Amino acid sequence: MAETSGYYVRAAKLAEVETKGSLLVNLEKHTIALFYSNDRVYAIDNRCPHMGFPLNGSTCKDGIVTCPWHYARFDVASGGTFDSWADDVRSFPAEIRDGEVWVNLAQQLDPYAHQRQRLQDGLEQGISLVIAKSVIALLDQGATASEPFQIGLEFGTRYNKSGWDTGLSIHTCLMNILPYLDPEDRAPALYQGLSAVARDSAGAPPHFAVHPLPNSEVDAETLKSWFRQFIEIRDSEAAERCLLTAVRAPLEREQIADMLFAAATDHRYIDVGHSLDFINKALEALDAVNWEGAETVFASLVAGLANAARMEESSSWRYPVDVVAILESAMAQLPAALEMGRSHRGNWLGREQLIPMLLGEDVLAIVDALLTALKEGCSEDELASAVTYAAALRVARFNTNNDHSDWNSAHHPFTFANAVHQGLRRSPSVELLRGVFDAAIGVYLNRFLNVPPARLPEPTDVVENPEELLKQLPDLLDRQQQVNQVGKLVAKYLYSGGKSERLMAVLGKLMLRENRDFHVIQQVEVAFRQYALLENAGDRIVVLVAAARYLAAHAPTVRSQAQTYQMADRLHRGDRLFEESPEVL
Repeated sequence: MAETSGYYVRAAKLAEVETKGSLLVNLEKHTIALFYSNDRVYAIDNRCPHMGFPLNGSTCKDGIVTCPWHYARFDVASGGTFDSWADDVRSFPAEIRDGEVWVNLAQQLDPYAHQRQRLQDGLEQGISLVIAKSVIALLDQGATASEPFQIGLEFGTRYNKSGWDTGLSIHTCLMNILPYLDPEDRAPALYQGLSAVARDSAGAPPHFAVHPLPNSEVDAETLKSWFRQFIEIRDSEAAERCLLTAVRAPLEREQIADMLFAAATDHRYIDVGHSLDFINKALEALDAVNWEGAETVFASLVAGLANAARMEESSSWRYPVDVVAILESAMAQLPAALEMGRSHRGNWLGREQLIPMLLGEDVLAIVDALLTALKEGCSEDELASAVTYAAALRVARFNTNNDHSDWNSAHHPFTFANAVHQGLRRSPSVELLRGVFDAAIGVYLNRFLNVPPARLPEPTDVVENPEELLKQLPDLLDRQQQVNQVGKLVAKYLYSGGKSERLMAVLGKLMLRENRDFHVIQQVEVAFRQYALLENAGDRIVVLVAAARYLAAHAPTVRSQAQTYQMADRLHRGDRLFEESPEVL
């Protein structure tokens, strides 16, 4: 049994360390490399913090230990690294007492503060392994998921090339689906989101936000009007100042959302729906951190909103049918349609008749059906839900004979419609309601992707033990071109009484093992969110079939990101990754 004195443990005889130059010792739960240099003994953890290679026997020259694998260099006294990708190695104070080496095993640094800093370092340097290790360590030390999420949100909105973009949206999507995941998959989800932020921010200078108007007492409607005017003429600086004035005023959160959504729907389906989706994701991100750092988040949205392409400028929205002109006529009728239906709210029963109309080929009939629904008492929420579900059907019925890139065409109206739906639930307005009509046109323009439509699995196709079906899903997603098979399996599982919560956790797990893909992550997150809002069991199954088919169309990948996370997890657990195992005879 080791003899201890305070925090110190007797480790070895000094003469033995002097003779060998370095010596490996096991002290309680620690495997420590002792080095003799310049008449002193130093003690550091034996595992290189980069990827776990043993440091015992490494070269120690001029007070620097160099790992022989990737040549990471460490100050042997403090353990500090000279290579940021490697992380610091833990050092242990050592003393010489009567010809023996004693090592202090007490923790010398604040591990929580260290891991927060390492996460910041990983984001700044774009080092996925460092990000993964810090996320795992922070959660293990009791941090909530919102803490690393907020660090990534603050970093990504300050350091970005083009404002809020795919990285921050991935980060927020993965935060949104954490409750659906198995506990062991939540750290990998945070890691992937943070890595996406680091990728988008690589090499970007900080964004220097403009200041709000001084001592401003401008009312909400005036600020909203100004903001829309400045976005209209693509004046990012003036629009940003208006928006930050609204935040500082402070306006109510719903009023700020209304400003953004109104500007995003003043033109048709801007940036193929991404701009409005990014606004919705930014609002959801702020919800997750109680609106901390709102000014920086909102500032990151302005440039993309001002510079977005507008579908009025696209031939696909003008020829052979001028759908922009049709929409402008319909939107002029929105206030009257809403007013006419107000007294009938809560009694609308036309969803089943509306869905086939939305999937039809007569654009005038589609727009008229939307207006009629509003006149009959359909709420904004109900109308947005119906259009979002129609968009999900385009994905669920996507014919695999189409070009692979056409998956994106089917995908965009679904994510856009969901963003409009979520926005209307947050801050309903006539302006944002225009987005429902834009989404319906997106569904209409994609009608050829369902020619002929892929068959939806039948509710009568059931099995006795659905859990056995679910076990087959990973193997299917290990092979390409299994879209229809995966869709059928998912539907059969649910129609057979399988638990939707278990299915969503498995879909999330299988998504996370693939290399990060913006649209796949969006698709899965939107399907999960819509599943929670839908009331009809059959409709719920369709959105999960859509997500599963889309995932299958984009799997398998190289899966290098999951490998990086697995390495970080094994290092955190203390696995001896590269020490020789006993030879098996």
